[in-house]
Amino acid sequence: MHGHPSPSDGTGPADAHDHACGGEDLLARAERICRERGLHYTDLRRRTLEAVAGEGRALGAYDIAERLSVPGRRVAAVSVYRALDFLTENGLVHRIASRNAFVPCGHGHGGGESTVFLICRTCGTVGETVSRDIQRGLDSTLASAGFKPVSHIVEVEGECGACQGRGGTE
Repeated sequence: MHGHPSPSDGTGPADAHDHACGGEDLLARAERICRERGLHYTDLRRRTLEAVAGEGRALGAYDIAERLSVPGRRVAAVSVYRALDFLTENGLVHRIASRNAFVPCGHGHGGGESTVFLICRTCGTVGETVSRDIQRGLDSTLASAGFKPVSHIVEVEGECGACQGRGGTE
C-alpha cells in the first residue's frame, strides 16, 4: 500500500507497513537467520528473495522465474517454488493465497497477532498489518467450532488510500 495506515493503541490494526520496505534489511535478516539456524542459503534462494523484495506488489513463481532467467539460462518455476517454500518456512516471505503470489516480510510477527494483508485491486500493492482484535475474534470463533488453526492469515481486497485519492471518489 502507498503510505502507512496509522498504528493504533493496541485495540486495532498495528504495525502496518508497506512490503516494498523489505529491501536490504530483509536480505541481511535472511543471511543472519540462515547462519543462526545452520541453513544453506543458496544463490537461487537469495536471488528469489531479492526479486520478491524488489517489488511493490505480490509476485508469482512464474514472474520470479522470468526475472531470474537470462538468455541461454532459464530458471524453472519448480525451482523457484522450492526456494519460496524455504523462504516462507523461515518467515522471510508470505504467500498471498488469493493471488498465489508472494510478498517479502522484513520483520518477525509476535504471538497472539493475526496477519492481515490489505490487497489493492487497482495498483496491486499489498500492505500488511497485525491485529490483536482480529486474533481474539478468530480465537473465539475457532474455539466455538472446535477447530485448531495452524496459522491466522486474513486477506482483504479493496482500494488503497493512494488509489482512492487518484480516483476522486469520496
